[in-house]
Amino acid sequence: MIYRSKAPLRIGLAGGGTDVSPYCDLYGGAILNATISLYAYATIETLDAPMIVIDAVDKGENVLYEFNDSLPIDGTLDLAKGAYNYIVNRYGTVPSGFKLSTIVDAPAGSGLGSSSTLMVAIIGVFAEWLNLPLGEYDIAQIAYDVERVELAMAGGKQDQYAATFGGVNFMEFYKDNKVIVNPLRIKQEYLYELENNLLLYFTATSRLSSTIIAAQSQNVKDNNQQSIDAMHHLKEQSLMMKEALLKGNIHDIGGILDYGFRFKKQMAKGISNDAMDEIYEAALKAGATGGKISGAGGGGFMMFYCPANTRYDVKNALAAFGGAFNPYQFTERGLVTWSI
Repeated sequence: MIYRSKAPLRIGLAGGGTDVSPYCDLYGGAILNATISLYAYATIETLDAPMIVIDAVDKGENVLYEFNDSLPIDGTLDLAKGAYNYIVNRYGTVPSGFKLSTIVDAPAGSGLGSSSTLMVAIIGVFAEWLNLPLGEYDIAQIAYDVERVELAMAGGKQDQYAATFGGVNFMEFYKDNKVIVNPLRIKQEYLYELENNLLLYFTATSRLSSTIIAAQSQNVKDNNQQSIDAMHHLKEQSLMMKEALLKGNIHDIGGILDYGFRFKKQMAKGISNDAMDEIYEAALKAGATGGKISGAGGGGFMMFYCPANTRYDVKNALAAFGGAFNPYQFTERGLVTWSI
């Protein structure tokens, strides 16, 4: 038998960073995000031989082990191995050897939640194989527990929930891992216009988000008031974005994005840099009304809101920076699994 899953990556539209502890534990966080037509895929093929094979096809990395209830966490394909260890520890030995293959449509460090989305896809394919009675909140929380607790990878909570639920969601985050996902019923024409005007630009760089997120968390622990106030403003931004989308005030979105971008840079050092600031200002000069760095910052993808037909001028203006625009569509579905 072959078991498969896929989960969508996401773009964060507002509130980014307020899902990270300890801020969300102390003050409550709020984020608005949307899943897009880039995916993480996972496949399990059962084997007759007593072995476990993990193959990250897009990275050209693979490992092979004798059948065992615990795989070593040693820096190589730890997401997959951590997920397997958690599943076995929680639900018991799997029924046979297997090969787990994964592919992600965006590189790690892209700012689109690729690592957490991959974790969701892996948990999902194990749930499909083992027929585990897991709902959406269960899968998202397990993905968070494996990545953030078991593997101690710094980061927030939004990516796991976005990948699992899919669509456009307003998410609330509180202490004790309480998360509320509120799907937004946005008119299709508003989404079409947002999709048309919001450009996704890859800066041709990646970054280690954990270092930026660790600095952000430390600022809250140290009671760095500038950083905390910036996060308060980003939480406010998520409410502004929610109202604009629901009411169809689409052309307010550029200004709302710019509002968030200015405050996001105050959360921690390394979120932006001279090169990214130069790209951002060039986009504004060409007609964009706002934008943001996707994810924790420091590299990866940026987004720009380009009203009317300014998208073409912005594309021309950024051609000199060596990046690339990535086509996408918004998606309604989150994690899906199946078997053949």
